[in-house]
Amino acid sequence: MEEGDGEANYAYYALHELHILPHDLTAMSVREKAAIFAMIDYKVSKEKQARRKRK
Repeated sequence: MEEGDGEANYAYYALHELHILPHDLTAMSVREKAAIFAMIDYKVSKEKQARRKRK
């Protein structure tokens, strides 16, 4: 993820791509949030790799 407040970027992605509401995200434990954020990082990384291959 890039630019701005990191957790806000993850929350935006979680809401729009994973349909996790902000209050649900904030209610998660640190471990749960870390897992969600790691999965987001992985998915974004794979999407970037796919875009590079298409060019």
